Amino acid sequence: MDYRALGDLVDYVIEGGVDYIVALGTTAETPTLYNSERAVIAMYTAQKINGRVPLVMGCGGNSTSEVLDQLREFDLRGADAILSVTPYYNKPSQEGLYQHFRTVAEHSPLPVILYNIPGRSGVNLTAETTLRLAREIPNIIGIKEASGNLEQMQRIIDERPDGFLVLSGDDGIAIDLMERGGDGIISVAANVFPKRFMACIAHAKRGDFAAARRAWEEAGLGEAVEALFAEGNPVGAKCALSVMGKIGPTMRLPLVPGSEKLRRRFEMLIERYDLPGSER
Repeated sequence: MDYRALGDLVDYVIEGGVDYIVALGTTAETPTLYNSERAVIAMYTAQKINGRVPLVMGCGGNSTSEVLDQLREFDLRGADAILSVTPYYNKPSQEGLYQHFRTVAEHSPLPVILYNIPGRSGVNLTAETTLRLAREIPNIIGIKEASGNLEQMQRIIDERPDGFLVLSGDDGIAIDLMERGGDGIISVAANVFPKRFMACIAHAKRGDFAAARRAWEEAGLGEAVEALFAEGNPVGAKCALSVMGKIGPTMRLPLVPGSEKLRRRFEMLIERYDLPGSER
């Protein structure tokens, strides 16, 4: 673990204007971290943030009992909520998903944000199940929705209880989802280009979606987001940050560093749009 780079990255995104930080998400290569490493990262990140912005801690898995172990073993002081992904690979039924998240929420000392990403987990948390959890379990306060299904997301937005957050899990549709009534995003791109990304989100939060889309286009974020996912996440994010000199390009197998072609693509985009530079 490169804790110096991690600490510098925390400062970089806070200075870039993010509203909060999520630690131990997919972009953190969490699937290849040992539990002991996750515990140290959780503690280190909370100490580095030091209350400057809220902290959401990734805490999930495909074994409910293992997630409960994480809740017991992690030092969650300094965290404000946990983000818990739908159990992957074993593809539980909707009732199984409900019981999993109900159990996690009952044992969590912090509010829970659901994370629906069927492209990685192999199972979709439906609108019906999401709404059931939102209505019946007060400790579940929101969802990171990365299903790509805008109709599903719209139903959750329309029928959710008061205070339940709907966050985009997809950079490319964040503005669209906010225009439909969503509350924001948990972003990959904001790790890399926080000032430019947050300028777009700031317009959207004010309800000026035309300005948000204009800022998105002027900053080249559409091309940048496409490049970030061209060889998978977090390969693209770490490749871009390494081109910018903020971290090394190292990955843990089975992921490998971005290709030379991808590095050249980021070099071109960064130069063309001055992406890591000042706000527009």
